[in-house]
Amino acid sequence: MAKHILLTGGAGLLGNDLTRLLLYKGYKVSHLSRSPGKDARVKTYLWDINKGLIDEKSIDGVDIIIHLAGAGIADKRWTKKRKKELIDSRTRSIELIYQLIKNKPNQVKTVISASATGYYSDRGDELLTETSSPSNDFLSDCCIQWEEAVDKGEVLGLRILKFRTGVALTAKGGALPQLARPVKLGIGSPLGSGKQWMPWIHHHDVVNMYLYGIENEHLKGVYNMVAPNPVTNRQLTRAVANQLFKPLWLPNIPAFVLKLLFGEMSIVVLGSTKVSAQKIEEAGFKFKFSEISEALKDIYK
Repeated sequence: MAKHILLTGGAGLLGNDLTRLLLYKGYKVSHLSRSPGKDARVKTYLWDINKGLIDEKSIDGVDIIIHLAGAGIADKRWTKKRKKELIDSRTRSIELIYQLIKNKPNQVKTVISASATGYYSDRGDELLTETSSPSNDFLSDCCIQWEEAVDKGEVLGLRILKFRTGVALTAKGGALPQLARPVKLGIGSPLGSGKQWMPWIHHHDVVNMYLYGIENEHLKGVYNMVAPNPVTNRQLTRAVANQLFKPLWLPNIPAFVLKLLFGEMSIVVLGSTKVSAQKIEEAGFKFKFSEISEALKDIYK
């Protein structure tokens, strides 16, 4: 019998892609969401994280939970209130699920959770592995609390697998369309020095890595979810311009301008995070897109 997978954040950009892949592979898929779903193939259970409410039937027959839920890190300016929302959306959500698992008979064996390369934050040219220490800013603190909340499932006897995801590239949303928009208009340019490392990954490799984590039960702990060949902001911007046949002629956008516009949140685009994919490759995962030119060619085909 096909395994039953429950997704949080299943209605999001990557959640949609992962849902389609899992259904194609023959898995039964359910979602936990704040609102009813539209796909007749997927049963949607409702929850309200702020009120601590969750449909108790949501874990019935579920074998694996994939935790993707979390407010968009760059959607709004980082006020004190917004920072709390970003952390709570990631931590209180999984805590609500664990509370249900404790209180109700179930067959859940595995929790696979998103995390982010923001765990390492701004580290210059240092090559970062899963054993590297976290940074000490808000991005890293958010990821630390996120991962610690997920790790509490270990005392329930669950296999815990965490993927520290980089910048997932897709034309459907996220960072790439924002970067490509000025390039398409002929006014694109690198941000800040342009030397900051961008830990990118093609969205197909993202969902395939989740599938790999589902199908390879020996995987546990934390793995970086990034392509094997990181690029700088300048290299990424130039690669997008080349793919779109657009010139880059303007000077770099100064870092101080971005800091004025976005405040503390400017670290998302100005921070340098050079992340290694060696551990997941040694675990047997094969990337479909290792080079940024190949990835962009597929995305814009």
